[in-house]
Amino acid sequence: MAPYLNGYTNGNRQLPTEPVTESIRFSDIPSALDIQVSGADEGEAVEISLEELLDDPTELCTLLENENAEKRVWMIIALAYARQDKVDLAIDILHKGLGSLNRGTPKEKLGLLGILCWMYLGKSRHAPRVMPEGQTSEEVKIKDFWLQAATGMLNEAARINPSFPPLFLARGVLCLLRASLQPPSKAVAPGTIDHSERVESLRQALRCFEEAAKVSSGRNMMAVLGSARAHFSLGRYADALKGYQEVLAKMPHLQDPDPRIGIGCCFWQLGYREEAREAWERALDLNPDSKIATILIGLYHLHESSNHNNKDPAFASIYKKAMTEYTQKAFKLDKDAPLTCAVFGGYFLISKMWPTVETLARRAIELTDVNAIASDGWYLLARKEHSQESPDYMKITDYYGRADAARGGGDKGYVPARFGLAQVQVLQQDLDGAKFRLEKIVQSSKSTEAMMLLGALYAEEIFSNAAAGYKEDKSAEVKKATALLEAVRLAWKDPQKKLQPDLSVLVYLARLYEGDQPDKAMQCLQQVEKQSIDDMLEKQKKSKDDVDDATMAKLREELPPQLLNNLGCFHYQQEKYDSARDLFQTALNALVRFGERDEMIDTDALVTTISFNLARTYEAATLLDDARTVYEGLLARHADYTDARTRLAYIELRQNPTEDGPKAIAALSETDGSDLEVRALLGWYLSRSKKRATNVAEDQEQRHYKHTLQLHEKHDRYSLTGMGNAYATYAREMRRNTDKEKEKRSAEFMKAVGYYDKALQLDPRNAYAAQGIGIALVEDKKDLTSAVQIFSKIRDTLRDSSVYINLGHIFCELKQYSRSVENYEAALHKDRASDPQVLACLGRVWLLKGKQDKNPTAMKNSLDYSRRALAIAPSQIHFKFNIAFVQIQLAQLMHTLPESQRSLADVQSAAEGLDDAIASFTEIAQAKNPPYPKHDIEQRANMGRNTMRRQLERAIQSQREYEEKNAARLHEARVIREADIKRKEEARLKAEEAAAEEKRKIAEERYKMLESSRKLAEQRAEEERRREEAEMTTDTETGERVKRKKKPRGTGGGGKRKKKGAEDSDTDVSAAEVSDRPKRKKKSRRAAATTTESSALSSMDDSSAKKPKKKRKLARRGGGGRDDKFKSSEMVVDSDDDDDITAGPAKVDGGSQADSPADTPMADANDSTNDNPTTTNNADEDEESDSEAAIPRPRKKPVRQIESDDDDEDDEDNPNTQPAPDEEKEPPAPLTTAEKAANSPPHGNAFADTDVSMVDESVGAAGGANTNEYPGGEVGGEAFGSGKVEEGTGDRD
Repeated sequence: MAPYLNGYTNGNRQLPTEPVTESIRFSDIPSALDIQVSGADEGEAVEISLEELLDDPTELCTLLENENAEKRVWMIIALAYARQDKVDLAIDILHKGLGSLNRGTPKEKLGLLGILCWMYLGKSRHAPRVMPEGQTSEEVKIKDFWLQAATGMLNEAARINPSFPPLFLARGVLCLLRASLQPPSKAVAPGTIDHSERVESLRQALRCFEEAAKVSSGRNMMAVLGSARAHFSLGRYADALKGYQEVLAKMPHLQDPDPRIGIGCCFWQLGYREEAREAWERALDLNPDSKIATILIGLYHLHESSNHNNKDPAFASIYKKAMTEYTQKAFKLDKDAPLTCAVFGGYFLISKMWPTVETLARRAIELTDVNAIASDGWYLLARKEHSQESPDYMKITDYYGRADAARGGGDKGYVPARFGLAQVQVLQQDLDGAKFRLEKIVQSSKSTEAMMLLGALYAEEIFSNAAAGYKEDKSAEVKKATALLEAVRLAWKDPQKKLQPDLSVLVYLARLYEGDQPDKAMQCLQQVEKQSIDDMLEKQKKSKDDVDDATMAKLREELPPQLLNNLGCFHYQQEKYDSARDLFQTALNALVRFGERDEMIDTDALVTTISFNLARTYEAATLLDDARTVYEGLLARHADYTDARTRLAYIELRQNPTEDGPKAIAALSETDGSDLEVRALLGWYLSRSKKRATNVAEDQEQRHYKHTLQLHEKHDRYSLTGMGNAYATYAREMRRNTDKEKEKRSAEFMKAVGYYDKALQLDPRNAYAAQGIGIALVEDKKDLTSAVQIFSKIRDTLRDSSVYINLGHIFCELKQYSRSVENYEAALHKDRASDPQVLACLGRVWLLKGKQDKNPTAMKNSLDYSRRALAIAPSQIHFKFNIAFVQIQLAQLMHTLPESQRSLADVQSAAEGLDDAIASFTEIAQAKNPPYPKHDIEQRANMGRNTMRRQLERAIQSQREYEEKNAARLHEARVIREADIKRKEEARLKAEEAAAEEKRKIAEERYKMLESSRKLAEQRAEEERRREEAEMTTDTETGERVKRKKKPRGTGGGGKRKKKGAEDSDTDVSAAEVSDRPKRKKKSRRAAATTTESSALSSMDDSSAKKPKKKRKLARRGGGGRDDKFKSSEMVVDSDDDDDITAGPAKVDGGSQADSPADTPMADANDSTNDNPTTTNNADEDEESDSEAAIPRPRKKPVRQIESDDDDEDDEDNPNTQPAPDEEKEPPAPLTTAEKAANSPPHGNAFADTDVSMVDESVGAAGGANTNEYPGGEVGGEAFGSGKVEEGTGDRD
């Protein structure tokens, strides 16, 4: 059956429209009962009031026993007590009644046993589920006790009569209630059948209800309701919905129980929330005191409030409506309703009214027969205990466990309860157990709270290990924590979940990303900043668009100073010093307000840290005086702040490297010489100021680092790296002419690599140590490929120009000059913009690239960088040598280049540079310490003065001649090209003019054709108007213009028509007789065609003897090669009724126009224009002219058709036919285009001398003025093609 939607529409099938509060239960119990007294008169009886019952029914039971009352009396009295909620007394009465009926047959007990069973089931519904605390089984009976009693009654009744119909319904309810006490089944594998105790009980209940419905032939609606309830408990919500809707359809007035409640529950489980609400509201409309409908609607609104953030204004209004209008009302209706107690308990839990929460939770647990409600009760108890200052973890664990078990446990259990158990394990420091439980929750439910807590546990484990200095690999934990917290962060973006971002998640992510991905870490902190500012604006009820910069700065000062300090550090790492400085300054301002709000925070430590970071930012921005001021302020507050003194000494060294700087370093060494940071600064100072030693053991820097490792800290990473640098520097300067020298040099590099390796073991992220290993690979092993990989990785972490310089060296050795230039340029942009060594390296690379590519531009770039290096260090004579060397190389390149790849200016510039190079070499050779031997430099100068100068002079002469010839050729080619372009332009213009003229002519022709078509259309419209005017006549009675009526045919003129399919006969048929005949049903086309052909053949036989020159032919439609003859296009008007058929032009030979001769007044008028008005045109002439005018049109299927002209036969048989005396003679109608063509002399083409119409002529002929519609419905059909009209039949074939 089609499911109903919440029953019928209001008002249909006499549904109740007014609220009904009276229950129909016990409605058949009378108000009084008469008991016949034995031994008294026949009419004497004892009347017992069933409304004012005795509190002690002992006397009443004694009376019933003495009088041997029948079972009906016992049952009525027991039900009367039950109606007044005196169920215990009713049970006692029934027991006594059973004892009284022992003298009768056993079957008499069935009724009492059935009622007793229902009484026990009712007691079970109101009995506690578990034993209340502080009470015994003698004081309180739980649900299981009453269910066992009901089972006993059912078994006793089944022994008397197993097929007693009421037992099926009672047994089904018993199975339902027993299933509610059994724990939910565990999850089963897909494809397997669940055989748990609860599921089997529900299946047995379903069988009992189906049997009860079967016994009653489907009329027992309680059985149908029970089946629906069983289906619902089994999770078959669609089947349950059909059952509830069936009950509502058959019993729309039923309200106790109300099937609308079940319909709403099914809709809810199926995901149709609005339909569920409508069903419950309908139930509440019919019964305003329905506690179940009230609390269910309250739950709907609670669910709606969960779709809004708790900061959303809509949340408060919806939540208030749910609690005050519905939940509170339901609680007033029934304070013991388990569902209401569970829902109300959640409200008091938020309000921290712990005693009320305890009472309501216990009531929900004890009184419910639904496992989910019991689970909510246990969860309330757990949360209440969990929120105490000194919680009892044993109780909490027990309550959470029971809440989870009540919903099935395992993967099917209650996720909030399982999450609470994980929280308890965290509080008890059982982190491994908590993580294991949370992993299970995340796998089964993807709970954001579980993912958040699990990610936080992994992150805390990582941070604690790092703080303790453990070397354990935690990369797997880092990935897990990052993935979990990112999943939570992604869930915030889901508009359906409407989750509020948790700032702690972003802080954890920032700390996790800090080492490897600082950009992402900064993004997380920026999101924290933005969210915090948005919250403040929301509290102030302001929009972000309305806030100016000053207000935003003030809002930022309300943020935690730790957040601002961390953001400043990330900006500092990205070399955004201005932003970092602003953030540190804002953090200092915020710290003042923050200290006022929280007195427990150590503001002094925060001020010291943030101030030091601010001073470091000033240093990086080269604001050394500001940095000095901040450091001195820190020392004024903390005189023993070593880091501040160290930075002050460094500033002194940078500002006064010769006087105050060394003094400050010496003073720092005396006061804090044991501090590793100070010793690192001393080592750096020695590396810059030491003298070059011939032996590494005599190197001051090396001895300083060695002393640090031996006496202070053997694992000092800076000292280890410095030792490696010292050995690498010494090894690079060693000779390598012999194999022994090479071996000794390699040994020194290996010592350096050993120190680097030790530093990397202590700190795998030490980029300087890794760079030292890369340098050693290049210098000693010439392993350029491995060195490139090392330096590329270092470049991503170490923001130092030395990495780019080393990469430039390596790529230069690999002859990848473009990449070498890129790295040198990057080093220049870092902090080496005025470093002449980097500029000299760039000059060298561009020189090598120019020689390789034979590119003068690269040579010029090399010369430019060499000049820039000399400008920075003019005293360095080797930079001047580099310039002269590049000029010599450029002159040689210009000499060797072909004339097409150079210009005269380039050669002349190279010649000038050669002269400068010769002068430079001469000057360098006279210097005190030339970079190369003096003789070699003088020899190179002489070569340039003699050989290269003459070569360039010849090159200049040849280049000048080449360019003059080339200029002449270019001028000639330019003239030719301009002439060609001019010629092509002229040709294009002529072509455009010709095309425009052609378009104009085409437009004119098209206009003429359109004009002729318009004139032809006007002419045809005029013809049509005249033809219609010819059909009209003046009514003699009214004087109005009306359509001409059909001429009645007489015996003496006009001939007569024959019926289709009839034999030839000389009998005339009058028009009246024809009109009185009943109309025949319409024939099919084929039948009409057959009849027409038969009639035409018959007419041909009769007329052949009289007119031998008229020949009948069988013509096949569509015959393309035949030279057929066509009739003239005359129209027949012989119908006096709109339903009669008017004959149009007949279609023969593929759809040509074949017109019947005129036997109408219009035809006579046309004939009157001939010389002899009493005779028709010669048939041969007509056929010849028509054949010239007609245009045959092929058909898909050839159809046999007889060329017939019955009207011609009639006219020839009666040549003296005249119009009827009562009709006026019509004026002649204008000829159509086809008729004009037919009457014109033969030219080969009838339309050759006239304008050709744009409209199909055959359509115009078929739609003439005398044609009302196509008789056959299809142009060219057999009935239409015969040209024959039946009089008075009204048939349309």
